[in-house]
Amino acid sequence: HLIVTEPVAMLKADEVWGALRGLETFSQLVHQDDYGTFLVNETEIDDFPRFAHRGILLDTSRHYLPLRSILTNLDAMAFNKFNVLHWHIVDDQSFPYQSIYFPELSDKGAYSYNHIYTPTDVRLVIEYARLRGIRVIPEFDTPGHTQSWGKGQKDLLTPCYSGKQPTGSFGPVNPILNTTYDFMTKFFKEISSVFPDAYIHLGGDEVNFDCWKSNPEVKEFMKKQGFGMDYAKLESYYIQKILDIVSTYNKGYIVWQEVFDNKAQLKPDTVVEVWMQNNYAQELSTVTGAGFTAILAAPWYLDYISYGQDWKKYYSVEPLNFPGSEKQKKLLIGGEACLWGEFVDETNLTPRLWPRASAVGERLWSSRSVTNLQDAYERLINHRCRMLRRGIAAEPVFVGYCAHEAR
Repeated sequence: HLIVTEPVAMLKADEVWGALRGLETFSQLVHQDDYGTFLVNETEIDDFPRFAHRGILLDTSRHYLPLRSILTNLDAMAFNKFNVLHWHIVDDQSFPYQSIYFPELSDKGAYSYNHIYTPTDVRLVIEYARLRGIRVIPEFDTPGHTQSWGKGQKDLLTPCYSGKQPTGSFGPVNPILNTTYDFMTKFFKEISSVFPDAYIHLGGDEVNFDCWKSNPEVKEFMKKQGFGMDYAKLESYYIQKILDIVSTYNKGYIVWQEVFDNKAQLKPDTVVEVWMQNNYAQELSTVTGAGFTAILAAPWYLDYISYGQDWKKYYSVEPLNFPGSEKQKKLLIGGEACLWGEFVDETNLTPRLWPRASAVGERLWSSRSVTNLQDAYERLINHRCRMLRRGIAAEPVFVGYCAHEAR
Protein backbone atom coordinates (compact mmCIF):
# COMPACT_ATOMS: atom_id res chain seq x y z
CA HIS A 1 0.00 0.00 0.00
CA LEU A 2 1.64 3.22 -1.21
CA ILE A 3 0.33 6.74 -0.61
CA VAL A 4 2.16 9.67 -2.17
CA THR A 5 1.03 13.06 -0.84
CA GLU A 6 2.55 16.27 0.49
CA PRO A 7 4.73 16.42 2.55
CA VAL A 8 5.48 12.69 2.88
CA ALA A 9 4.92 9.44 1.05
CA MET A 10 4.02 6.36 3.04
CA LEU A 11 4.60 2.72 2.15
CA LYS A 12 3.09 -0.19 4.09
CA ALA A 13 3.68 -3.87 3.46
CA ASP A 14 3.11 -7.07 5.44
CA GLU A 15 6.64 -8.27 4.81
CA VAL A 16 9.99 -6.89 3.78
CA TRP A 17 9.56 -8.38 0.28
CA GLY A 18 6.41 -6.34 -0.28
CA ALA A 19 8.26 -3.24 0.91
CA LEU A 20 11.02 -3.91 -1.64
CA ARG A 21 8.45 -4.16 -4.47
CA GLY A 22 6.73 -1.02 -3.21
CA LEU A 23 10.01 0.91 -3.26
CA GLU A 24 10.50 -0.30 -6.84
CA THR A 25 7.03 1.01 -7.70
CA PHE A 26 7.81 4.33 -6.04
CA SER A 27 11.06 4.64 -8.01
CA GLN A 28 9.08 4.11 -11.22
CA LEU A 29 6.65 6.92 -10.32
CA VAL A 30 9.48 9.45 -10.23
CA HIS A 31 9.91 11.25 -13.57
CA GLN A 32 11.70 14.27 -14.97
CA ASP A 33 10.16 17.31 -16.65
CA ASP A 34 11.68 19.18 -19.60
CA TYR A 35 13.81 21.29 -17.23
CA GLY A 36 15.31 18.25 -15.53
CA THR A 37 13.30 18.59 -12.33
CA PHE A 38 12.30 15.33 -10.67
CA LEU A 39 8.60 15.03 -9.95
CA VAL A 40 6.23 12.49 -8.49
CA ASN A 41 2.45 12.68 -8.80
CA GLU A 42 0.10 12.42 -5.86
CA THR A 43 -1.23 8.87 -5.91
CA GLU A 44 -2.53 5.92 -3.98
CA ILE A 45 -1.63 2.35 -5.00
CA ASP A 46 -2.69 -1.03 -3.65
CA ASP A 47 -0.66 -3.70 -5.36
CA PHE A 48 0.20 -7.38 -5.05
CA PRO A 49 1.46 -10.10 -7.39
CA ARG A 50 -0.98 -12.44 -9.09
CA PHE A 51 1.51 -15.35 -9.10
CA ALA A 52 3.97 -16.25 -6.35
CA HIS A 53 6.67 -17.76 -8.58
CA ARG A 54 8.06 -15.29 -11.12
CA GLY A 55 11.31 -16.70 -12.44
CA ILE A 56 14.14 -16.22 -14.90
CA LEU A 57 16.22 -19.20 -16.02
CA LEU A 58 19.89 -18.53 -16.76
CA ASP A 59 22.11 -21.24 -18.25
CA THR A 60 25.77 -21.09 -17.20
CA SER A 61 26.87 -24.35 -18.82
CA ARG A 62 26.46 -23.79 -22.58
CA HIS A 63 28.39 -20.56 -22.03
CA TYR A 64 30.01 -19.43 -18.79
CA LEU A 65 28.46 -16.20 -17.51
CA PRO A 66 30.89 -14.07 -15.50
CA LEU A 67 29.69 -13.08 -12.06
CA ARG A 68 29.15 -9.45 -13.06
CA SER A 69 26.64 -10.39 -15.76
CA ILE A 70 24.66 -12.57 -13.33
CA LEU A 71 24.58 -9.69 -10.81
CA THR A 72 23.53 -7.18 -13.48
CA ASN A 73 20.63 -9.41 -14.40
CA LEU A 74 19.62 -9.81 -10.75
CA ASP A 75 19.35 -6.00 -10.69
CA ALA A 76 17.20 -6.11 -13.83
CA MET A 77 15.05 -8.83 -12.28
CA ALA A 78 14.41 -6.61 -9.25
CA PHE A 79 13.44 -3.71 -11.56
CA ASN A 80 10.87 -6.09 -13.11
CA LYS A 81 9.69 -7.68 -9.85
CA PHE A 82 10.92 -11.19 -10.62
CA ASN A 83 11.60 -13.19 -7.46
CA VAL A 84 13.27 -16.44 -8.57
CA LEU A 85 16.58 -17.05 -10.29
CA HIS A 86 16.43 -20.59 -11.70
CA TRP A 87 20.17 -21.20 -12.02
CA HIS A 88 20.73 -23.94 -14.59
CA ILE A 89 24.30 -24.11 -13.45
CA VAL A 90 25.66 -27.30 -15.10
CA ASP A 91 24.86 -29.41 -18.18
CA ASP A 92 26.49 -31.68 -20.80
CA GLN A 93 28.83 -28.98 -22.08
CA SER A 94 30.49 -27.80 -18.87
CA PHE A 95 30.44 -28.12 -15.07
CA PRO A 96 31.36 -24.68 -13.69
CA TYR A 97 30.08 -25.34 -10.15
CA GLN A 98 33.08 -25.87 -7.88
CA SER A 99 32.03 -28.62 -5.49
CA ILE A 100 33.51 -28.70 -2.00
CA TYR A 101 33.25 -32.51 -1.66
CA PHE A 102 34.07 -33.29 -5.31
CA PRO A 103 36.47 -30.62 -6.65
CA GLU A 104 37.32 -32.93 -9.59
CA LEU A 105 33.90 -32.23 -11.12
CA SER A 106 34.80 -28.65 -12.07
CA ASP A 107 38.56 -29.35 -12.32
CA LYS A 108 37.86 -31.72 -15.19
CA GLY A 109 34.36 -30.69 -16.26
CA ALA A 110 34.55 -26.88 -16.51
CA TYR A 111 35.71 -25.23 -19.75
CA SER A 112 38.87 -24.14 -17.89
CA TYR A 113 40.08 -23.49 -14.35
CA ASN A 114 38.87 -19.90 -14.70
CA HIS A 115 35.39 -20.79 -15.90
CA ILE A 116 34.12 -21.77 -12.47
CA TYR A 117 31.90 -20.52 -9.67
CA THR A 118 33.76 -20.88 -6.38
CA PRO A 119 31.87 -21.31 -3.10
CA THR A 120 32.49 -17.59 -2.51
CA ASP A 121 31.00 -16.69 -5.91
CA VAL A 122 27.91 -18.78 -5.19
CA ARG A 123 27.44 -17.18 -1.75
CA LEU A 124 27.77 -13.75 -3.34
CA VAL A 125 25.08 -14.50 -5.95
CA ILE A 126 22.72 -15.87 -3.28
CA GLU A 127 23.21 -12.85 -1.00
CA TYR A 128 23.01 -10.28 -3.83
CA ALA A 129 19.74 -11.94 -4.89
CA ARG A 130 18.34 -12.11 -1.34
CA LEU A 131 18.88 -8.38 -0.80
CA ARG A 132 16.70 -7.84 -3.88
CA GLY A 133 13.97 -10.24 -2.79
CA ILE A 134 15.07 -12.98 -5.20
CA ARG A 135 15.37 -16.70 -4.37
CA VAL A 136 18.08 -18.75 -6.03
CA ILE A 137 16.94 -22.23 -7.05
CA PRO A 138 19.84 -24.30 -8.40
CA GLU A 139 19.23 -26.94 -11.04
CA PHE A 140 21.41 -30.04 -11.13
CA ASP A 141 19.82 -31.99 -13.96
CA THR A 142 20.20 -35.80 -14.01
CA PRO A 143 20.26 -38.53 -15.32
CA GLY A 144 20.55 -36.95 -18.79
CA HIS A 145 22.41 -33.72 -19.59
CA THR A 146 25.37 -35.00 -17.56
CA GLN A 147 28.28 -35.50 -20.00
CA SER A 148 30.43 -32.97 -18.13
CA TRP A 149 29.88 -34.79 -14.81
CA GLY A 150 31.55 -37.92 -16.14
CA LYS A 151 34.90 -36.24 -16.68
CA GLY A 152 35.55 -35.79 -12.98
CA GLN A 153 33.59 -38.70 -11.55
CA LYS A 154 34.65 -42.16 -12.71
CA ASP A 155 31.92 -44.75 -13.33
CA LEU A 156 29.10 -42.24 -12.85
CA LEU A 157 27.90 -42.43 -16.48
CA THR A 158 26.70 -45.52 -18.34
CA PRO A 159 29.25 -46.95 -20.82
CA CYS A 160 27.68 -47.34 -24.29
CA TYR A 161 28.19 -50.58 -26.21
CA SER A 162 28.25 -51.61 -29.83
CA GLY A 163 27.47 -55.31 -29.72
CA LYS A 164 29.75 -56.78 -27.04
CA GLN A 165 32.31 -53.96 -27.16
CA PRO A 166 32.21 -50.65 -25.19
CA THR A 167 32.37 -47.78 -27.71
CA GLY A 168 34.28 -45.47 -25.36
CA SER A 169 31.39 -43.06 -25.21
CA PHE A 170 28.99 -42.60 -22.32
CA GLY A 171 25.27 -42.07 -21.86
CA PRO A 172 23.14 -40.88 -18.94
CA VAL A 173 24.01 -41.47 -15.28
CA ASN A 174 24.38 -45.19 -14.56
CA PRO A 175 21.22 -46.08 -12.60
CA ILE A 176 22.21 -49.65 -11.68
CA LEU A 177 25.27 -49.02 -9.48
CA ASN A 178 25.20 -48.42 -5.72
CA THR A 179 28.21 -46.11 -6.15
CA THR A 180 25.99 -43.77 -8.20
CA TYR A 181 23.62 -43.30 -5.26
CA ASP A 182 26.49 -42.98 -2.76
CA PHE A 183 27.86 -40.15 -4.87
CA MET A 184 24.45 -38.47 -5.30
CA THR A 185 23.80 -38.70 -1.55
CA LYS A 186 27.02 -36.83 -0.74
CA PHE A 187 26.67 -34.42 -3.64
CA PHE A 188 23.08 -33.37 -2.85
CA LYS A 189 23.94 -33.09 0.83
CA GLU A 190 26.43 -30.40 -0.19
CA ILE A 191 23.97 -28.69 -2.56
CA SER A 192 21.35 -28.65 0.22
CA SER A 193 23.67 -26.80 2.56
CA VAL A 194 25.23 -24.44 -0.04
CA PHE A 195 21.86 -23.28 -1.44
CA PRO A 196 19.52 -22.15 1.36
CA ASP A 197 16.30 -22.14 -0.70
CA ALA A 198 13.68 -24.71 0.27
CA TYR A 199 13.70 -26.12 -3.28
CA ILE A 200 16.21 -27.79 -5.59
CA HIS A 201 15.48 -28.36 -9.28
CA LEU A 202 16.36 -31.94 -10.19
CA GLY A 203 15.84 -31.74 -13.95
CA GLY A 204 14.94 -35.14 -15.36
CA ASP A 205 14.27 -34.02 -18.94
CA GLU A 206 15.31 -35.37 -22.34
CA VAL A 207 16.85 -38.68 -21.29
CA ASN A 208 18.14 -40.61 -24.30
CA PHE A 209 17.70 -44.36 -23.71
CA ASP A 210 19.96 -45.64 -26.55
CA CYS A 211 23.02 -46.09 -24.36
CA TRP A 212 21.11 -47.86 -21.61
CA LYS A 213 19.61 -50.15 -24.28
CA SER A 214 23.08 -51.02 -25.61
CA ASN A 215 24.60 -51.89 -22.23
CA PRO A 216 24.45 -55.61 -21.32
CA GLU A 217 24.58 -54.98 -17.56
CA VAL A 218 21.73 -52.50 -17.76
CA LYS A 219 19.72 -55.00 -19.82
CA GLU A 220 20.35 -57.66 -17.18
CA PHE A 221 19.23 -55.25 -14.42
CA MET A 222 16.04 -54.42 -16.36
CA LYS A 223 15.21 -58.12 -16.54
CA LYS A 224 15.86 -58.59 -12.82
CA GLN A 225 13.61 -55.64 -11.92
CA GLY A 226 10.85 -56.82 -14.25
CA PHE A 227 10.94 -53.61 -16.29
CA GLY A 228 10.70 -55.51 -19.61
CA MET A 229 11.81 -53.15 -22.39
CA ASP A 230 10.30 -50.04 -20.81
CA TYR A 231 13.28 -47.80 -20.19
CA ALA A 232 11.04 -45.02 -18.86
CA LYS A 233 10.60 -47.35 -15.87
CA LEU A 234 14.36 -47.42 -15.36
CA GLU A 235 14.43 -43.63 -15.55
CA SER A 236 11.63 -43.44 -12.97
CA TYR A 237 13.49 -45.95 -10.76
CA TYR A 238 16.53 -43.65 -10.81
CA ILE A 239 14.53 -40.44 -10.28
CA GLN A 240 12.64 -41.92 -7.34
CA LYS A 241 15.92 -42.78 -5.63
CA ILE A 242 17.17 -39.21 -6.17
CA LEU A 243 13.90 -37.78 -4.82
CA ASP A 244 14.25 -39.94 -1.72
CA ILE A 245 17.82 -38.73 -1.20
CA VAL A 246 16.89 -35.07 -1.56
CA SER A 247 13.83 -35.25 0.67
CA THR A 248 15.98 -36.58 3.54
CA TYR A 249 17.68 -33.14 3.48
CA ASN A 250 14.29 -31.47 4.03
CA LYS A 251 14.23 -29.93 0.58
CA GLY A 252 11.33 -29.70 -1.80
CA TYR A 253 12.03 -30.37 -5.43
CA ILE A 254 11.06 -29.23 -8.88
CA VAL A 255 11.29 -31.51 -11.93
CA TRP A 256 10.76 -31.03 -15.68
CA GLN A 257 7.51 -32.45 -17.01
CA GLU A 258 8.92 -35.72 -18.41
CA VAL A 259 9.39 -37.03 -14.88
CA PHE A 260 5.63 -36.73 -14.40
CA ASP A 261 4.85 -37.90 -17.96
CA ASN A 262 6.93 -41.06 -17.47
CA LYS A 263 4.90 -41.91 -14.38
CA ALA A 264 7.59 -41.72 -11.71
CA GLN A 265 6.16 -42.13 -8.20
CA LEU A 266 6.20 -38.49 -7.11
CA LYS A 267 5.75 -37.20 -3.60
CA PRO A 268 2.62 -35.03 -3.39
CA ASP A 269 4.64 -31.85 -2.82
CA THR A 270 6.65 -32.20 -6.06
CA VAL A 271 6.54 -29.14 -8.34
CA VAL A 272 6.32 -29.95 -12.06
CA GLU A 273 7.71 -27.46 -14.58
CA VAL A 274 5.95 -27.57 -17.95
CA TRP A 275 8.25 -26.66 -20.83
CA MET A 276 7.13 -28.46 -23.97
CA GLN A 277 5.48 -25.98 -26.32
CA ASN A 278 3.09 -28.44 -27.96
CA ASN A 279 -0.18 -28.57 -26.11
CA TYR A 280 1.08 -27.16 -22.81
CA ALA A 281 -2.46 -26.25 -21.71
CA GLN A 282 -3.41 -29.94 -21.76
CA GLU A 283 -0.24 -30.79 -19.82
CA LEU A 284 -1.08 -28.19 -17.14
CA SER A 285 -4.53 -29.71 -16.92
CA THR A 286 -3.11 -33.23 -16.47
CA VAL A 287 -0.43 -32.18 -13.95
CA THR A 288 -2.78 -30.14 -11.76
CA GLY A 289 -5.52 -32.75 -12.22
CA ALA A 290 -3.15 -35.24 -10.56
CA GLY A 291 -2.85 -32.78 -7.65
CA PHE A 292 0.64 -31.45 -8.36
CA THR A 293 1.81 -27.86 -8.16
CA ALA A 294 2.96 -26.54 -11.55
CA ILE A 295 5.18 -23.84 -13.04
CA LEU A 296 4.72 -22.74 -16.65
CA ALA A 297 7.73 -22.12 -18.89
CA ALA A 298 6.56 -23.43 -22.28
CA PRO A 299 5.37 -20.17 -23.92
CA TRP A 300 8.33 -18.17 -22.58
CA TYR A 301 11.47 -19.69 -24.11
CA LEU A 302 13.22 -16.40 -24.83
CA ASP A 303 16.17 -18.14 -26.51
CA TYR A 304 13.89 -18.49 -29.56
CA ILE A 305 14.34 -15.16 -31.30
CA SER A 306 12.59 -13.73 -34.31
CA TYR A 307 12.25 -10.47 -36.23
CA GLY A 308 9.64 -8.08 -34.88
CA GLN A 309 7.96 -7.48 -31.55
CA ASP A 310 7.80 -10.94 -30.01
CA TRP A 311 7.11 -9.42 -26.57
CA LYS A 312 3.43 -9.23 -27.64
CA LYS A 313 3.23 -12.99 -27.92
CA TYR A 314 4.72 -13.41 -24.42
CA TYR A 315 2.46 -10.72 -23.00
CA SER A 316 -0.69 -12.24 -24.51
CA VAL A 317 -0.30 -15.62 -22.80
CA GLU A 318 -2.99 -16.32 -20.20
CA PRO A 319 -1.42 -18.89 -17.87
CA LEU A 320 -4.73 -20.09 -16.43
CA ASN A 321 -6.20 -20.77 -19.86
CA PHE A 322 -6.27 -24.54 -19.42
CA PRO A 323 -9.11 -26.99 -18.72
CA GLY A 324 -9.60 -27.56 -15.00
CA SER A 325 -11.38 -26.69 -11.77
CA GLU A 326 -10.76 -23.66 -9.56
CA LYS A 327 -8.73 -25.94 -7.30
CA GLN A 328 -6.51 -26.91 -10.26
CA LYS A 329 -5.99 -23.27 -11.24
CA LYS A 330 -4.68 -22.55 -7.74
CA LEU A 331 -1.97 -25.18 -8.25
CA LEU A 332 -0.31 -23.13 -11.01
CA ILE A 333 1.98 -21.00 -8.85
CA GLY A 334 3.64 -19.02 -11.64
CA GLY A 335 6.03 -19.16 -14.52
CA GLU A 336 9.55 -18.68 -15.82
CA ALA A 337 11.15 -16.92 -18.75
CA CYS A 338 13.98 -19.18 -19.90
CA LEU A 339 17.08 -18.02 -21.72
CA TRP A 340 19.01 -21.13 -22.72
CA GLY A 341 22.65 -20.48 -23.47
CA GLU A 342 23.56 -22.24 -26.74
CA PHE A 343 23.80 -18.85 -28.48
CA VAL A 344 24.04 -16.59 -25.44
CA ASP A 345 27.01 -15.39 -23.42
CA GLU A 346 27.87 -12.20 -21.55
CA THR A 347 27.94 -10.16 -24.78
CA ASN A 348 24.26 -10.61 -25.65
CA LEU A 349 22.59 -11.99 -22.52
CA THR A 350 21.20 -8.69 -21.18
CA PRO A 351 19.80 -7.24 -24.43
CA ARG A 352 18.29 -10.58 -25.44
CA LEU A 353 16.56 -10.96 -22.07
CA TRP A 354 15.35 -7.39 -21.56
CA PRO A 355 12.85 -5.89 -22.18
CA ARG A 356 11.36 -9.13 -23.62
CA ALA A 357 11.27 -10.70 -20.15
CA SER A 358 9.56 -7.56 -18.83
CA ALA A 359 6.44 -8.65 -20.73
CA VAL A 360 6.52 -11.97 -18.87
CA GLY A 361 7.13 -10.13 -15.59
CA GLU A 362 3.99 -8.08 -16.03
CA ARG A 363 1.91 -11.09 -17.05
CA LEU A 364 2.96 -12.90 -13.86
CA TRP A 365 2.43 -9.84 -11.62
CA SER A 366 -0.60 -7.90 -12.89
CA SER A 367 -4.28 -8.83 -12.82
CA ARG A 368 -5.73 -11.07 -15.46
CA SER A 369 -7.61 -8.13 -16.96
CA VAL A 370 -4.47 -6.12 -17.76
CA THR A 371 -4.11 -7.12 -21.41
CA ASN A 372 -4.18 -3.95 -23.53
CA LEU A 373 -1.22 -4.19 -25.94
CA GLN A 374 -1.18 -0.51 -26.88
CA ASP A 375 -1.12 0.54 -23.24
CA ALA A 376 1.57 -2.05 -22.46
CA TYR A 377 3.63 -0.83 -25.44
CA GLU A 378 3.75 2.75 -24.11
CA ARG A 379 4.80 1.57 -20.65
CA LEU A 380 7.29 -0.93 -22.04
CA ILE A 381 9.17 1.61 -24.17
CA ASN A 382 9.26 3.91 -21.15
CA HIS A 383 10.46 1.13 -18.90
CA ARG A 384 13.12 0.11 -21.40
CA CYS A 385 14.52 3.66 -21.33
CA ARG A 386 14.40 3.54 -17.53
CA MET A 387 16.40 0.29 -17.53
CA LEU A 388 18.98 1.88 -19.84
CA ARG A 389 19.33 4.80 -17.43
CA ARG A 390 19.90 2.26 -14.66
CA GLY A 391 22.70 0.56 -16.54
CA ILE A 392 20.78 -2.38 -18.04
CA ALA A 393 21.55 -2.70 -21.78
CA ALA A 394 17.97 -3.55 -22.77
CA GLU A 395 17.34 -3.77 -26.52
CA PRO A 396 14.84 -1.45 -28.27
CA VAL A 397 11.21 -2.52 -28.54
CA PHE A 398 10.69 -0.80 -31.90
CA VAL A 399 11.59 2.43 -33.73
CA GLY A 400 12.04 5.41 -31.40
CA TYR A 401 14.37 7.07 -28.92
CA CYS A 402 15.03 7.61 -25.22
CA ALA A 403 15.10 11.19 -23.95
CA HIS A 404 18.26 10.70 -21.92
CA GLU A 405 20.26 9.56 -24.96
CA ALA A 406 20.68 13.07 -26.31
CA ARG A 407 22.33 14.42 -23.16
